[in-house]
Amino acid sequence: MFRTPLNLFRVLAIAEAISWTLLIAGLILRATSDLAIAVTVGGGIHGFVFLSYGATAILVAKNQRWGVWPATVAIASAVIPYATIPTEIWLHRSGRLRGAWRLTQTEDPRDAAWHDRLMRWFLARPWVLGVLIALAVVLLYVALLLIGPPGGRH
Repeated sequence: MFRTPLNLFRVLAIAEAISWTLLIAGLILRATSDLAIAVTVGGGIHGFVFLSYGATAILVAKNQRWGVWPATVAIASAVIPYATIPTEIWLHRSGRLRGAWRLTQTEDPRDAAWHDRLMRWFLARPWVLGVLIALAVVLLYVALLLIGPPGGRH
């Protein structure tokens, strides 16, 4: 399913936009019909997808060897409603999502770095990588829930 960085990034960019819709719908429902649970559900889904998109953007940026600017734009686009879609289009059209996962070492001297070797090890074991990323997202999500929502509890 996620045979290329493009596939994975596109799915999460779209999921992030959909999660914004759920959050905004929840806010509207809370304001118009006093359904506070709608924000809890929409916000919870959005928070989880937001963190998943951020982890995906970091992984893809590392795999594709993006510079600081494209990586920052990709990560920051999650903060602006629906911005992940035009960001994905820009990254795709500019060729930054082209290519496969870097599973083997090449002649490129950057491939000899410890973090590139570690990334290739995990990419060769996608289930291990997926479980570790999911676990990290869940732990961060739970920590943020314990801290409380932005702006305090209402």
